[in-house]
Amino acid sequence: MSRPLYRGVTGIRIPDGSIDPWDSQSKDKTEKDGLDKRGSFDQSPLQLRSPFRVLFSDNSSSKYGGASENGFSPDPFVLGTPRSRHKLILLFMKFSIVFIVIFALAGSFWWTVSISTTSRDHIYHGYRRLQEKLVSDLLDIGEISYAPSKTKELEFCSQDFENYVPCFNASENLAQGHSDGSEFDRQCGHELKQNCLLLSPMNYKIPLRWPTGRDVIWVSNVKITAQEVLSSGSFTKRMMMLDEEQISFRSASLMFDGVEDYSHQIAEMIGLRNESNFIQTGVRTILDIGCGYGSFGAHLFHSQLLTMCIANYEPSGSQVQLTLERGLPAMVASFTTKQLPYPSLSFDMLHCARCGIHWDQKDGILLIEADRLLKPGGYFVWTSPLTNARNKDSQQRWKFIHDFAENLCWDMLSQQDETVVWKKTSKIKCYSSRKNGSPPPPLCSRGYDVESPYYRDLQNCIGGTHSSRWISIEKRANWPSRDHPNKNELAIHGLQPDEFVEDAESWRTAVNNYWSLLSPLIFSDHPKRPGDEDPPPPYNMLRNVLDMNAHFGGFNSALLHSGKSVWVMNVVPANGVNYLPLIQDRGYVGVLHDWCEAFPTYPRTYDLVHAAGFLSLETAQQHRCTMLDIFVEIDRLLRPEGWIIIRDTVPLIESARALTTRLKWDARVIEIESDSDQRLLICQKPFFKRQAN
Repeated sequence: MSRPLYRGVTGIRIPDGSIDPWDSQSKDKTEKDGLDKRGSFDQSPLQLRSPFRVLFSDNSSSKYGGASENGFSPDPFVLGTPRSRHKLILLFMKFSIVFIVIFALAGSFWWTVSISTTSRDHIYHGYRRLQEKLVSDLLDIGEISYAPSKTKELEFCSQDFENYVPCFNASENLAQGHSDGSEFDRQCGHELKQNCLLLSPMNYKIPLRWPTGRDVIWVSNVKITAQEVLSSGSFTKRMMMLDEEQISFRSASLMFDGVEDYSHQIAEMIGLRNESNFIQTGVRTILDIGCGYGSFGAHLFHSQLLTMCIANYEPSGSQVQLTLERGLPAMVASFTTKQLPYPSLSFDMLHCARCGIHWDQKDGILLIEADRLLKPGGYFVWTSPLTNARNKDSQQRWKFIHDFAENLCWDMLSQQDETVVWKKTSKIKCYSSRKNGSPPPPLCSRGYDVESPYYRDLQNCIGGTHSSRWISIEKRANWPSRDHPNKNELAIHGLQPDEFVEDAESWRTAVNNYWSLLSPLIFSDHPKRPGDEDPPPPYNMLRNVLDMNAHFGGFNSALLHSGKSVWVMNVVPANGVNYLPLIQDRGYVGVLHDWCEAFPTYPRTYDLVHAAGFLSLETAQQHRCTMLDIFVEIDRLLRPEGWIIIRDTVPLIESARALTTRLKWDARVIEIESDSDQRLLICQKPFFKRQAN
């Protein structure tokens, strides 16, 4: 465990009554009404420990307790009539009330007898759950609002949660009747709610610094066995060495040149001298489907190519988990029945090397989704034994894929051994001149041609043709000039050059401030470990970065501009303005996401989580989740000793800081400027790992 940080807050006081604005939205309406009627209440410690006094204390005068003009309390039953008449009226009212009560009790008894024992049990348990939830919520209000130093910390999860990925449970999906690939689909809403903190595995170690960590990882940090390594394909075994403590990926070694030769072959098939020339043809971002352990993307990183790995959720031996552990972009995603949460026309190249996708099935709809994701003029690279098959069945499958790709207006550039390279057309008029030998996929109507779907069902039509972003990769600026869109490209996204430049400058200043604050903290809390060389510049302490509210992608751009060797997962919240197409066009990777749902990745994924304006965005809308729910998810995503930077308004920062005690985070609030209403909350996740029994 790292040494504790003694980071007190100077000159900043969290006021009493700083109620978490997200948790308060989810409280029972009865509680809210009761608090409104009281107007004020005693804030003594006794009352905080007895939350029911807030709801049930006698805080108002009697209904008939008001004084008349002569100073006496009026008799509510004296109306100027004889007393005997009033007695009769009172007697009649009493009998009426008794009759109504008896009738209600009889009806309630008959209703109770009529329902089954099982129904009564459900009602009883539901009532008990509501009672327990009410008590818990009231205690949370008292603790978070008035005594942040005494808040109850969350418990640690059981060992079953060490590699827990919500929304992905193939066995549960099979039990619900999903099959034929759909069992790997993301199904949110039915999973067990994680209201505890994940512990690291017993032998977990802090990953090696980049770039060493790209080629060597700790065996205990990932869920894979030696048998799973040995049972993997020959291509994978040539790339890996496994010993008792480490897995070594030797893709850069002269003795194991499989990835280098393979990449060189693809470049030659496109007509290039080698893979370093991909940038010159407009290729910058690559979607690697079923990426193995990320060796293809790791090799292309040297050529400034950014490769996003996607693969199905796997309980063990995960491709995505190992790729992320190496410090390379990856996320869990299923290429089956749903559209991926990327914009249309997102990637310059799609790569599938024995990725397990049966492109000929489901009437070719998976190839249509691949076409949607590919930019005009982009490349589709497929390596499969099916392309060189000898038997009749395999030849028929290959012919279907070949003909379907032609109907998608893909031009087959070359075929060598098991590898085929197609190039997507950049001319929309190609679709009107297709052959009629087989029914070609139609073009999507303008209403269905959505650039950024959020796990929508696959569409059996060609998308992107109505987009103003339909620009060939050859006509776009090459990287890194692509990071600075021109006036016409900004106009596509509804932006003015001045607005974009101002945003870029503000983020460069912010990143410089972040690093001036983080550098002394990182080096004071991360002393040189035995066997380590002297610490390199601070950017090597961080590699995987998650931006929860990416906006234009300015934070990503500023990090690279300042020389930080990181990659950023740019997340655009589903309830915000969608600038994800702009982020992809700039040459970065990102995803659309609803933060009330779990992020599609494994635990202990990111070194740094950044959220600027995110709390303001979420509190402006009614949500089914609380700030605590999202912070628990952030804790799941963070590696031990990872960092969180939150930038928002003072009240929201104070509310967030009140929750850090429950999460066991070490927090520090920093004032940005003396005249600013913004604050920084910088937190570090401690290193807790499971102890041997």
